[in-house]
Amino acid sequence: MSEIANTPKPPYYAVIFSSLRTDGDHGYAEMADRMVALAATQPGFLGIESAREGLGITLSYWQDLESIRQWKNNAEHLVAQQLGYQQWYSSFRTRIAKVEREYGI
Repeated sequence: MSEIANTPKPPYYAVIFSSLRTDGDHGYAEMADRMVALAATQPGFLGIESAREGLGITLSYWQDLESIRQWKNNAEHLVAQQLGYQQWYSSFRTRIAKVEREYGI
């Protein structure tokens, strides 16, 4: 992903996922692509941004907290989460924040 998400006027929510990977791919890249495509079909999804240079940071933007809950509990996403715990991440944090202001060029 190399674009800045085109989000609506606030307020909306951001899920901030910071991670450190284990060695090797083990199917990670394919699953990451699938999760981005799947998230984009979910009600309330507004956009996504991601970068990785050692530390990976992915921000997904959502209309409301209920949309985030539904995404967290999506069956395919639950499988990806379990694989993350088991083999892809040595450390991670998920944070949820309300976006109240936004500006830029």
